Amino acid sequence: MFEGYSVGDLASIFVMQGFAGLILFSVFVLMALGLAIIFGQMGVINMAHGEFMILGAYVTWLCSQFFQSYLPSLFPIYFFVAMALAFVASGSLGMAVEWLLIRRLYKRPLDTLLATWGLSLILQQVYRSVFGPREVGVELPGWMMGSLQLTPSIEVQINGLFVMTLTLAITSVVAYMMYRSRWGRQVRAVVQNRVMAGAVGIDTEKVDRWTFGIGCGIAGVAGSAFTMIGSTGPTAGQLYIVDTFLVVVFGGAQSLLGTILSALTISQTQSTLEFFLSGSIAKVLTLLGVVGILMLRPQGLFALKIRR
Repeated sequence: MFEGYSVGDLASIFVMQGFAGLILFSVFVLMALGLAIIFGQMGVINMAHGEFMILGAYVTWLCSQFFQSYLPSLFPIYFFVAMALAFVASGSLGMAVEWLLIRRLYKRPLDTLLATWGLSLILQQVYRSVFGPREVGVELPGWMMGSLQLTPSIEVQINGLFVMTLTLAITSVVAYMMYRSRWGRQVRAVVQNRVMAGAVGIDTEKVDRWTFGIGCGIAGVAGSAFTMIGSTGPTAGQLYIVDTFLVVVFGGAQSLLGTILSALTISQTQSTLEFFLSGSIAKVLTLLGVVGILMLRPQGLFALKIRR
């Protein structure tokens, strides 16, 4: 696999692929954070999570078109407005879905899987009807274009650095919310013992609704980040949903740290293998490695002790 490459060439390749892996890691983390909150904290298998991400991507595209047409002088900062609107749009839709559908299916994981899979197909058709079947691309502000030349053979994309910075900021906010905020304490109380949490005055239904909404809102922000590295189409979310579930399960469903380390491991392995092998073979080898580890540690890399 390494034949024909010098030590210097291999070092440059690993650095470049490592950076590409970090961009993929950023998308995985943003997707998995929302899914880890929903699946890990609520036990809901949300197969429509990718469509919430694509809703955020379409909101970002609409913001791009609006600022280009009506507010061209503010176009350099449109992306920050788009991220906020993507969070609100996806989060609001998520809370509506929880109220209309999900709250009736708690403690029935297979039913939530089928229901959200059906919701996924419905949302894909809605996107196809509203935005058309063709993929659309977002025009980035000038300050996000180009790359930084680190060495004569190594350069990194500026928009990739922005995505990684965004991921770090959102991960820090989620960590603070989960472990320092009143909402986070209520969520952890409900996870550990729902009956006792309700007995001490916590509105568990409200906690569930906000948890689902925030998880979907984070997926919307992931959609904004996704527009920097790929085009947006009605079915684009399905390309990431399997990898995202893999990240969450491999890391440990209730563990924020496990989700981050799992995303880093899978993205770096996949990115490096894709350079030397085909994309499909890289995915197969990555999946086999994860399955092998889960056979030895089925609870994932990190697991919390929960009272049942």
